[in-house]
Amino acid sequence: MSACPQFDHLLVLPRLRVQNANAVSSPLTHGFPSVTAFQGLMWALQRKARTNGLDLAFEAVGTVCHDHQEQAVKNGFEKVFCLTRNPSGKDGSAAAIVEEGRIHLDLSLMFAIRSKRWKWEPQTRDADIVAVAGLLAGMRIAGGTLLPPAQPGRLRYRPWVIDLTGNEDDQQAEFRKARMRLLPGFALVSREDRLEARLAELQAEHASATRLDAWLSLFRINWRYQPAGNDGKGEWLNDRKGQGWIVPIPVGYGALGDVHEPGSVANARDASTPFRFVESLYSIGEWISPHRLQSPQQLLWYSDSQPDDGLYRCRNDYRAAADEQLYDFD
Repeated sequence: MSACPQFDHLLVLPRLRVQNANAVSSPLTHGFPSVTAFQGLMWALQRKARTNGLDLAFEAVGTVCHDHQEQAVKNGFEKVFCLTRNPSGKDGSAAAIVEEGRIHLDLSLMFAIRSKRWKWEPQTRDADIVAVAGLLAGMRIAGGTLLPPAQPGRLRYRPWVIDLTGNEDDQQAEFRKARMRLLPGFALVSREDRLEARLAELQAEHASATRLDAWLSLFRINWRYQPAGNDGKGEWLNDRKGQGWIVPIPVGYGALGDVHEPGSVANARDASTPFRFVESLYSIGEWISPHRLQSPQQLLWYSDSQPDDGLYRCRNDYRAAADEQLYDFD
């Protein structure tokens, strides 16, 4: 089992307004960009930072969503994406419709940073933060456009840093104070334990139940009729009570074959990097309020690559408290 990489600062870019981000996170899920999209953003931002001479290593990324507006319309029991026909053709004719899902987001990004310069020359930190924010302003976030803040002078829109160079108690104290600045909002964390628990429940009834059965069972509403009790009345009940806001999410990729030599696959994006065909891996996530997070590691997602096993995963170290109180989202 891998663990979150070591880091000494948490860079917070708050209240970013992203327009037309990709709402389709995988072939089976939609509603928020995939975690892999934010990891790709982190690596691209790190490359740009190093090109500009910044001594920053980006180790993990976390998101807190404050608001969202998926570009879809509801037609009865069905929801369909709002599709457009653009750009226009060379002759001015309308383009063909390409089905895509888009979403407007108001979110905060947190990057786990490891930097010797910030540790030994803290006076350079403010200039570096401004430089990183400037680099991010010219990038896409999950395919969406980053809009300038409506009131850039306000404190809530300014990037800031949580210093985590102290001992473990100091780090948790700093994070507990900082997490309140991320309210109101919801952070996406991993709840793979829910998947295992549901699998055990299903296998207790049917030994042939699989993880796919458990995954499908978790993100739908399962209604069951309860026979009549002493009052002589039966009722229909669902299993969403007390489950919290759980959602199906993609968490990386699994290999479909061996690794191909660089340049051996036609039309690959990068001819200098080994190539592998993959498919999405799925798990269960939960949206929780930041005030329920006990450490920055519970918020962050980091990469875990196991090429020999064909697994390229995003991991999160959230662990629910023993006295966790869950809420209904049915």
